[in-house]
Amino acid sequence: MESRVDLWWLPVGAGGHVVVHTSRWWELLAARREHRRPEPLFHAALEVFVDSRRYVIEMTPAWGQPRADRGVAVTGPVGLRPLGRLRAFRYEVRAWQDGILSDRASAVDSPVTIRLDAARARALRDDVSRVPALTWGRRVPEADDMWNSNALISWLLTRRGLVPERLHPPAGGRAPGWVAGIAVAMRPPTVLEPAGLSLPRGRRLPTPR
Repeated sequence: MESRVDLWWLPVGAGGHVVVHTSRWWELLAARREHRRPEPLFHAALEVFVDSRRYVIEMTPAWGQPRADRGVAVTGPVGLRPLGRLRAFRYEVRAWQDGILSDRASAVDSPVTIRLDAARARALRDDVSRVPALTWGRRVPEADDMWNSNALISWLLTRRGLVPERLHPPAGGRAPGWVAGIAVAMRPPTVLEPAGLSLPRGRRLPTPR
C-alpha cells in the first residue's frame, strides 16, 4: 500500500441534529459581527495509510462514541478547562486503526490526497499523542482563532511541513480553527502546552505488527 494522507472535508453537523443547528446559529452571529454573508462550515479529518494499515485521525466529543478501542491518545476540555472533568465537556483526539469515519458519506468532493514517504506518514500518525490539550472553543491569541477539531488537523499537517495554508474547504466554505492550529504548531518550543486531562491507562497508539 502506498503511503499517503487523505484530507476529508465534512459538513459540520453531518449525521446529527443538535450540532447542525448550533453551528448554523454560531455562523449567523459571526457573519453579522464580521459584516459578511454566512458560509458553510466544515470539519476536517484525516486518513493515514502507512505500513499496509489505515488510521482515522480526528477530534470529536468524548460522549456518544462507540465502545470499540478507538486509539484515543489525548483528551481535553470543551468550553472551560474545569468543565473537562465531566465527560459531557471533554473531547478526544484519536488515531483509530481501521476506524470509522462516520460522516464520510456526507463529504463534499473527494478527499485531498497527499502522498508522502512511510517515515513521514508514521511521524504524522505518532504526532497525535503529542497534540496539546487546549480548550476546545477558546481562542489562540496568535491567530485570533479558536482551538477545535480543525486546529488539530492543521497542527498535524504543519508539524510535518505539509503547508496547510494552501488547503481550503470546498464550496466557498469556512473551517474555523484552521489558522489556530497552524499558529500553535509554529510556537517556539519553549512555550509549554497543557497536558491531556485523562489519557487512558496503559493505552498507546496501535502500531503495525
